[in-house]
Amino acid sequence: MPADPWRALADELDLWAEPAHFWWRDDDAEAWTPALERLVEALEGVPFALAVVPSGAAADLPGAILQHGWRHRNHAGPAEKKAEFGPHRPRETMLAELEAGRERLRSLYGERFLPVLVPPWNRIGPALAERLPEAGWRGLSVFRPRRNAFETNTHVDPVAWRTHRGFRGEAEVLGDIAAHLRARRRGKADRGEPTGILSHHLVADARSFAFFGELARFVVAHPHARWRDPATLWPG
Repeated sequence: MPADPWRALADELDLWAEPAHFWWRDDDAEAWTPALERLVEALEGVPFALAVVPSGAAADLPGAILQHGWRHRNHAGPAEKKAEFGPHRPRETMLAELEAGRERLRSLYGERFLPVLVPPWNRIGPALAERLPEAGWRGLSVFRPRRNAFETNTHVDPVAWRTHRGFRGEAEVLGDIAAHLRARRRGKADRGEPTGILSHHLVADARSFAFFGELARFVVAHPHARWRDPATLWPG
């Protein structure tokens, strides 16, 4: 790893002829909590998307509102990876749940709600995913390089989910950001897809929030970097 990961990230951005775009998505929101307040304070006005669980959503949440499933319940078997909208249930049942959630979020947030699905655990069955456009969805957001223009995804997660569930560390996370930017610049990843940062305010620790603030300020300050407003990622 480079001795100064912030300098390495700046060096990568310096190679971009046009601004490299970033966006921020935070998952698992239902209510205004101290952790969510810390996230908002850390981002210091940077636009972000909040993936909200519709069934228990409060009416006072900030940001551009995306739909985080329906109830955030796992329907996969005990030996399978968790999924609320995987291939485990009838497609029409899942579409009906998603529609109910969409109507609830639209009633709560009006134009701040974007009809974009963020499936819990970032997993969705292919048969359901292919039905989303005709069912009135504007987009899909998971955690992977996007497969088509319908998706705008996240690519960097600061949480060490498989071990201590805390912050992975500045050098490792910044290295992932620089690697995704490098892949975009070299044509090995979709150059037009913004580099997506995925956070979970409810599990973020003090080191995470400090890093969020530093990254937010870094992108604002660099002449070859821009934060994208999530509302511009899925035009209506």
